Amino acid sequence: LYQDLAKARPGYGFIGEEGGTREGSDKSHTWIVDPLDGTTNFLHGIPQFAISIGLSREGTIIAGVIYNPANDELYIAERGKGAFLNDQRLRVAGRRQLNECVVACGLPHIGRGDHEEFRREMTAIQDRVAGLRRFGAASLDMAFVAAGRLDGYWERNLQPWDLAAGQIIVREAGGIVSGIGELAKILRK
Repeated sequence: LYQDLAKARPGYGFIGEEGGTREGSDKSHTWIVDPLDGTTNFLHGIPQFAISIGLSREGTIIAGVIYNPANDELYIAERGKGAFLNDQRLRVAGRRQLNECVVACGLPHIGRGDHEEFRREMTAIQDRVAGLRRFGAASLDMAFVAAGRLDGYWERNLQPWDLAAGQIIVREAGGIVSGIGELAKILRK
């Protein structure tokens, strides 16, 4: 994937979950890539995984692509031009009552994250929403919010490659993306 992106846009920087960080000669543009979001799902034959690519210009995400090959769903967005799923315009759901909403969350892997804190968060929300889901691919959870399939999503300890494409797709579909602590710094732009 790195080679294809470098060929398409020589000089752009690269940040990837598997590929590490590579500075490019063009200091203003950076690809932010997760070549396989939902690795555990993929390894177990669960069709909930994706390729996620965001493009940053001077620290601001300007475009994003999330592709789920198992379902042939391509989510795309460009700043100011809207969000789309296979050429169909996306809009977030319009539900306003929390008790009508279906919300997704991410569960930390064993040995990573605070499982007790996560259990407290789940307990606090599960009785207030119509449903709570855990799919295992942050980029697709965000894409599902953009498509109106989910009403919200939260997860702790995410990295730029988990969020880059999804955040612009959600925003361009009319949604709000926010975070706390380090996550807020990543999402600020």
